[in-house]
Amino acid sequence: MTWRAGGCHCGTVRFEVDIEPGVTTARACTCSMCSKTGFIHIIASKSRFKITSGEDALTSYKFNTGVANHLFCAKCGVKGFYVPRSNPDGWSVNARCLDDASGLVTVEPFDGANWEQQPSLAHLSEEHA
Repeated sequence: MTWRAGGCHCGTVRFEVDIEPGVTTARACTCSMCSKTGFIHIIASKSRFKITSGEDALTSYKFNTGVANHLFCAKCGVKGFYVPRSNPDGWSVNARCLDDASGLVTVEPFDGANWEQQPSLAHLSEEHA
């Protein structure tokens, strides 16, 4: 595994995510939130993600069922990561917010507008030994 750093636009919120070496599949979701924000998902387990600075600058937005916890930098408004409803035991990191994602991800479509009918993504955030 390789820890990759990322952050919001203004640099207040910083994070690291442990990504498997080689090319990781990222998902371009079609749900109402991701479509409007351009979020490209890399799913990680809780142990493979950490906020390194700016946690106190995060603001939260919840809607509909209230399960997904959308976290935004209160200063610049960028959402670099959040806890998704489709996978509440892990984190979803925005590939666009990584400092350097070159050669790291391929983007695959994901029908988030109808996520309940899609194959589960839970395996993507399972702990790996």
